[in-house]
Amino acid sequence: MASEAASTPGRSGAIGDPVRRLEALPLSGWHRKITVLVGIGSFFDLYEVFLGGVLATVLAEQWKLDATGKAWVIASAFLGMFVGANLLSWLADRWGRRRIFMINLASYAIFSLATAFAPNLPVFAALRFCSGLGMGAELVLVDTYLAEFLPAHRRGRYISWAYVIGFLGVPLAALFGARVVAKADLGGIAGWRWLLVAGALGAVFVWLIRRQLPESPRWLTVKGRTDEAARVVAEIEAQVGAAPDAERAAEAPPVAEEERRVSFPDMFRGEYRRRTVMLWVFQILQTVGYYGFGTLAPIVLTAKGYSVTSSLGYAALSFIGYPVGALVATPLVERFERKWLIVGAALAMAAFGLVFGLGRNTALIVLAGFLLTVASNVFSNAFHIYHTEIFPTGVRSSAIGTAYSLSRLVSAILPFVALNALDAFGSGWVFAGSAVLMVLLCVDVAVLGPRTTGRPLERAAVATAVAAPASAPATEAPTGGGAASG
Repeated sequence: MASEAASTPGRSGAIGDPVRRLEALPLSGWHRKITVLVGIGSFFDLYEVFLGGVLATVLAEQWKLDATGKAWVIASAFLGMFVGANLLSWLADRWGRRRIFMINLASYAIFSLATAFAPNLPVFAALRFCSGLGMGAELVLVDTYLAEFLPAHRRGRYISWAYVIGFLGVPLAALFGARVVAKADLGGIAGWRWLLVAGALGAVFVWLIRRQLPESPRWLTVKGRTDEAARVVAEIEAQVGAAPDAERAAEAPPVAEEERRVSFPDMFRGEYRRRTVMLWVFQILQTVGYYGFGTLAPIVLTAKGYSVTSSLGYAALSFIGYPVGALVATPLVERFERKWLIVGAALAMAAFGLVFGLGRNTALIVLAGFLLTVASNVFSNAFHIYHTEIFPTGVRSSAIGTAYSLSRLVSAILPFVALNALDAFGSGWVFAGSAVLMVLLCVDVAVLGPRTTGRPLERAAVATAVAAPASAPATEAPTGGGAASG
């Protein structure tokens, strides 16, 4: 019966297609559950990323580090993330999303715990590099995995909710860091070491709860494992308590043959080349405005004359804007075309960054930092959704992972440039340079970026890159509302 349904045209054929059945499912508690489970994992990735600035501020005093030493504290993890993003995202397209989800968290937990006992900077940097390897592909997998399970009309909103959860880790890293570091010693162990232990134990917890996640039916289908994909979808349907909706399943796009045929070299040909260039340039430039502030803010505040404890406290107040911004982004990512939301948020980041860098009044500095982080996460949530929508399933993880790795590489180089520039020119000039790069980013996205909001995943990735299937309508407007249809 199942094979007959799969081969019969019309509604029964639609019901037999796992991807169509997945797209036809009504939103339910199951979708909210996987969003939370995946979002909790991004919490520890983001905690780890922004922990670099906290650790650099503390270890500069304890280990008497100069600008280069502080830069290595931050850069070591990002170098590992650069390698990990390339390797693990590539493996996720070959071995599956779920398997790499488990590997990356396990390796991160092991090496983060080991880093907590590092006796000096060389050992610390080597272990941070190894823990970065594990975390390198985490956010790429978060974006890819959720995009492949969520229906088009709510994909943006739910991925944004996952990052609301994840970005709670940023102010927590600074607040927890300020409290723990202020105590200097807990149970005979230096406070900063407890920050690493907490990250490792949290990752173990997430690893345990993620064991219940299924493999992506879209990935299984592209790999020709249609029977496995059908079983996964059937299990989801059972949990949701809904049979496939024939009419909605018939309307949802199948996995196009173009998606099945695309390989990684195709990312550098035709329309995909335009998207690849856009995303690579974007990832190089966004690092300065986005990660540059998050990792360097405590150090910038110290350079302005604040104590280490005060710098961490004021940075933590500014970082509250990260989860707030992710929350603000949640309704916006479906209402407005995502490429233009990215451009608008980037311009706001440039403006607030200038105020933060030039400010001398404490209240103004903290307010500018807060508004900068709010804008940053409208920007971040929009682009984390956007880059999943412009490449096909067979190469989605490796295409966006390769591009995303460039942001990690720039993040590793940035401290060496920015900290020396901070010493030589002051924070005002550093943030002025960042503003110029964010304007260039806006030009890149505006000129080269395609529209995606509200389009089914397969159609957004394939429709403008290759000829649409003959059975598809010649033209079709996005299903999203508001500015998305403009």
